[in-house]
Amino acid sequence: MKFVAFERAKQGTGASRRLRNSGRTPGIVYGSTLAPQLIELDHNALWHALKKEAFHASILDMEFNGQSSKVLLRDYQMHPFKQLVQHIDFQRVDANTTLRMKVPLHFNGEEESEAVKTDKCTVNHVVTELEIACLPANLPEFIAVNLTGLTKGVSLHLNDISLPAGCKAITHGKKNPVLVTAVAPVEEVVAAPVVAAPADAKKGKGKK
Repeated sequence: MKFVAFERAKQGTGASRRLRNSGRTPGIVYGSTLAPQLIELDHNALWHALKKEAFHASILDMEFNGQSSKVLLRDYQMHPFKQLVQHIDFQRVDANTTLRMKVPLHFNGEEESEAVKTDKCTVNHVVTELEIACLPANLPEFIAVNLTGLTKGVSLHLNDISLPAGCKAITHGKKNPVLVTAVAPVEEVVAAPVVAAPADAKKGKGKK
């Protein structure tokens, strides 16, 4: 994806407030061997870009002062209750430096699996994104996970899927985390009907 950034001359709370009032969002670009660069972006364009998955999980082309550079979205701050992006951070991408990024998982095929089609299981996506380490050239926009082989009571683990070439999963101590589970439907238990005692028995109860 491509976006346009403009040079930001002033910084500080007051300058940022005036910038937001004019329909711009303050930001910064850092990383590599270059000094951090203050930037500003058109808020409406940024607002729509943030709704796209690719803006969060892929290398972006930033046009700045007539030149294009590769960056990654690293952080952004939203207003507590307004639909307003208050600040945004980007990191420059070095082609020879390994990245650590969270990449979304795209699940497919669960409706055709035995777990769903035959056994009417509920499929739970335990993990919806994976943190991976890779060079910028190998960064995938998403990781596809095929669930057609899913069966009742069997969980899908990280080791059961194939990662894109050049990518390594970072699991923070969990060797083989669960990604997906197939839970069998709960069978309804029908309670036995309560039979009321005959009226004569009630009347005679307690008599000696």
